[in-house]
Amino acid sequence: RGSNLKALINATLTLNFPAKICLVISNREDAEGLEVAKSAGLKTMIVNKKDFKLREDFDNYLDMIIRQSNADLICLAGFLHLLGRKFVHVWHNKIINMHPSLLPSFKGLNAQAQAIEMGVCFSGCTVHFVRPELDDGPIIMQSVVPIYYGDNASSLASRILKEEHKIYPEVVRLIAEKRVKVRGDKVFIE
Repeated sequence: RGSNLKALINATLTLNFPAKICLVISNREDAEGLEVAKSAGLKTMIVNKKDFKLREDFDNYLDMIIRQSNADLICLAGFLHLLGRKFVHVWHNKIINMHPSLLPSFKGLNAQAQAIEMGVCFSGCTVHFVRPELDDGPIIMQSVVPIYYGDNASSLASRILKEEHKIYPEVVRLIAEKRVKVRGDKVFIE
């Protein structure tokens, strides 16, 4: 849908925001985020994994175009593809991801449905540094969302999404201001 991208774009348009978006990459031609980016005048690219015989070739191409864009940080949102170990290692602590649960709980797809099915009282969202394993890495920021009687995956997802739009730009701001410090697998914010 591109809603997290739109939240990041809106943040970059505010006075004194310390980061800018230099490139938007999608692995799907029909991703709504591409239209959001184009409407904001941002450069876009489509890089489909299916166009590469080897995963390593896909990762190498991504690395090349991201370096050419002079990006310092990679922000994933809806990019439902595990990046290779080498790529993640090269961009260590320079790739962040938004996940719609309070990690380490409910990794993978359908996190909201998983939370409701487990009967937990709270869910939320997490921004974390990316590691090669699925939805793994040091947690930078989380936001808690209560689960109400009668909630379904859709209603919970809608409330979580509002929190995602708040914390994702905030994390980018903190990283750009060099206020996020990582020691091992622990994150500290100054």
